Amino acid sequence: MTHSLRSGIFPYQDIRRLIAGGAISAAPAIEDRQIQPASLDLRLGRKAYRLISSFLPELSAISSRLNVMDFYQSDLVMYEMDLSDGAILEKGHVYLVPLLEELALPTTIRARANPKSTTGRLDVFTRVVTDLTSGFDEIRAGYRGQLFLEVVPRSFAIKVRTGQSLNQVRFVRGEATVSDRSLHTLHRATPLLYHNVAPTKRIGSQDVRAERGLFLRIDLTGGDQRESRVIGYRAKKNSHVIDLEKVGHYAAADFWEPLYRHRHDSLLLEPEEFYILVSKERIRVPPGYAAEMVAYEAACGELRTHYAGFFDPGFGYGSKGEIKGTQVVLEVRPHDVPFLIHDGQTFFKVLYETMMANPTQLYGSGLGSSYQRQALTLSKHFKI
Repeated sequence: MTHSLRSGIFPYQDIRRLIAGGAISAAPAIEDRQIQPASLDLRLGRKAYRLISSFLPELSAISSRLNVMDFYQSDLVMYEMDLSDGAILEKGHVYLVPLLEELALPTTIRARANPKSTTGRLDVFTRVVTDLTSGFDEIRAGYRGQLFLEVVPRSFAIKVRTGQSLNQVRFVRGEATVSDRSLHTLHRATPLLYHNVAPTKRIGSQDVRAERGLFLRIDLTGGDQRESRVIGYRAKKNSHVIDLEKVGHYAAADFWEPLYRHRHDSLLLEPEEFYILVSKERIRVPPGYAAEMVAYEAACGELRTHYAGFFDPGFGYGSKGEIKGTQVVLEVRPHDVPFLIHDGQTFFKVLYETMMANPTQLYGSGLGSSYQRQALTLSKHFKI
């Protein structure tokens, strides 16, 4: 494999090499559509197991139990479901799905998983589980074995099938995080943040705030969409099943309540409600970088500001830098207590990481990318 001594995120062409070399395998074989500029989409397998609850995976030895009667007779599994022709995952229930892909990573390569953007916007909570690992979504260097996905639909029941992708994985060697100093330098050379007003202008270097990532703010004014003043959406509590195969099929009004600009440019978030909101800034991810959305302060309380967080090289950038940034859509769910938020409030941050090399395919360039020029956008299954 090329770039064997370089650190960073594996790009499109090197993910293909990992597959060719047997570090990633699957039956049926991995499809071209799964390979993204800086990640690989993982596919649901043939079975799903309805669980009584979530669990800590460290001592579960999942892969061995899935093939013996002890697993079925355990207190954790209620029943199994066949996904081959489609099955409904009910709202509020916990499911464990063996994925089609398996890993045999070299000892220098680790991996990290995250829900796909569409998954997060449907309020479907997912996380990858591996054998004898104490955490979720982090796959240790040198891991060899099967992958499993915990799936919890929170707002809507969903219909899924074998081969569909709810999450994605990145492969990493060494240290990839871009330092705050390097972020400021990069922004001066290749702007990372733009104002979301016309005419679009880059955010001045003096206004870029970085502390282990770039801070971004929430937009509660509607930006340039002042004729509608819709600043977000809240999921309705009772709605029909969403079939993930059906794109542009469902009327948004049947599933979502639009939220309009408040006279004080504020929004009261109610506990255990699910919201789709949007950033005040537009971000760009140049070809040599990938990015990930992270909560900027764990001490801010029980407020989850996103489910999906990967941004591929080229997001908000285009093939030659022709796009002046793209807004970030946020999936927000408060817990326990109401939260009052205000326009322009710091809400999350974006961590940038270096690629091992520029990917030969960028986000939005013929890969079926759905959100390259998004503003306030629901998942691709809805029509407004």
